[in-house]
Amino acid sequence: MSDVDKYISRKDAKNPGFKTLVEEGLENLKIGEEIRQLRISSGMTQEELAKQMSTKKSVISRLENHSESVRLSAIEKVAKVFNKKVEMNFL
Repeated sequence: MSDVDKYISRKDAKNPGFKTLVEEGLENLKIGEEIRQLRISSGMTQEELAKQMSTKKSVISRLENHSESVRLSAIEKVAKVFNKKVEMNFL
């Protein structure tokens, strides 16, 4: 077990639900990075993506940098711009 895992376990023991919050945060990081990679690989700026999604650059920045929870509707809009489909798995 890594030091990070030990820390998370200790915090979760004191504050039940802490581990779940950390895991959710990590998922948002992954989603934001996927969005960033799609945009960059398409040669698109944040401004251009925002325009195609009818939103503001600041919204794209927040999506990519996980400063808020990512809504499914936002993910669907991103997917539409890049001609992708959204697939979810419950594991």
